[in-house]
Amino acid sequence: MLRFLTGVASALLLVAGGVLWWKSGADAENPIPAMPQAAATGPVALAPVSDPPQASVKTREEKRFARYDKDRNGAVAREEYLASRHKAFTKLDANGDGRLSFEEWAIKTSTKFAGADKDGSGALTPTEFATTRVIRKTSARLDCPPAKVEED
Repeated sequence: MLRFLTGVASALLLVAGGVLWWKSGADAENPIPAMPQAAATGPVALAPVSDPPQASVKTREEKRFARYDKDRNGAVAREEYLASRHKAFTKLDANGDGRLSFEEWAIKTSTKFAGADKDGSGALTPTEFATTRVIRKTSARLDCPPAKVEED
């Protein structure tokens, strides 16, 4: 029991010593610089520091409202509100008849299917289907190898 208590006490002393050593090294590497003293009789005078300009604070909804209010009259008309939807509709309405057929609505998917169907069979094989997967942009991150699991 005495050996156990001696081991625990020495481990605690080593940890405390390491922490103290680490803290003293951090303080020595990054000392706080002293402020330079201006000469009392010198010609150099420090200009008063003015406050930095303040940007106007707009909420997200105020910014969104401003994007929709195209004529800047302080109100969003129905035409202004539907303008973004109209642009999207116009892109989808391929033949310009003012109506969307299912094929026009699904043109991106139809084009993707036709591009993947290399043999023109009207059906995708597993290899062809694999080319339709969505490729997303990934953020830069570290790739770590998977952890090894030991089986008993």
